[in-house]
Amino acid sequence: MDRLDELAVFLAVLETGSLAGAARRLRRSGPAVTRTLAALEARVGARLVERTTRRLSVTDAGRRLAEAARPVLAGYDAAVAQSEAGPLRGHLRISAPLVFGRRHMAPVLAAFLDANPEVTGELVLHDRNLDLVDEQIHVALRIAVLADSSLIVRRVGEVRRVVVASPDYLAGRPGPQAPADLAEHEIVYSSTQPGPTEWRFAAGEAVRLRPRLMVNAVEPVVAAAVEGRGITRVFSYQVADELADGRLVRLLAEHEPAPIPVQLVIASARLTPPRVRAFLDFAAGELSKLPVIRTG
Repeated sequence: MDRLDELAVFLAVLETGSLAGAARRLRRSGPAVTRTLAALEARVGARLVERTTRRLSVTDAGRRLAEAARPVLAGYDAAVAQSEAGPLRGHLRISAPLVFGRRHMAPVLAAFLDANPEVTGELVLHDRNLDLVDEQIHVALRIAVLADSSLIVRRVGEVRRVVVASPDYLAGRPGPQAPADLAEHEIVYSSTQPGPTEWRFAAGEAVRLRPRLMVNAVEPVVAAAVEGRGITRVFSYQVADELADGRLVRLLAEHEPAPIPVQLVIASARLTPPRVRAFLDFAAGELSKLPVIRTG
């Protein structure tokens, strides 16, 4: 088992691109990962990765070992999975953005718990992306272009940032024909993310705003827009019902930036408990059916 663990640590180093990334993925200390890698290099009698203060690169010996190690560990994981008997059990800690989590992830988690009575669940709702390791999150739903390549990602759909207003607000005044026209309108601004008070559109065009109303939660922003207090911009899934029943209308659609992927993420595919793998598969199947994030 120690030798299998050495291979798992080595592959984690390669896949995350750093010793620190491997430590985070495997939930170990940095010195422990360094010691394990050094022990493996001593066992094979060759340098496997070149380490500098700025970067890490795999050697030819390391590349050959990685090619041989991957099927070995895959076979081990498959053997363990086949030997797992009985119902799923244990605790699941899932995270999702506030609105999406309450409307869509909560029912998915509840359905999974109904089907697996020996599993308990916890749903953590937060519009900030929580660190999976530090917060002990098993599966997270992320609506963003992800920069962390060490995460294992399962894409389930996409959403858009849409500019909307109520018919009452637009009555008797011209709607914006271009992003620059927003300067002539009342703006209801969702300040859930840090940064400048601006909206970015296609081709990188940015419009600085002077909001009439700012709220650090999405639902009051949507409610204010429905009441006719001004124009706002939110994710398309957050106003799907209001657009469908006509309480809001979509503006500047031709200027919208590229769609944003919706994905489920886990810290590592290796050593993932059966209940987590099962929930990931279940949630991906259920969420990909949702009209509010369906692609195409």
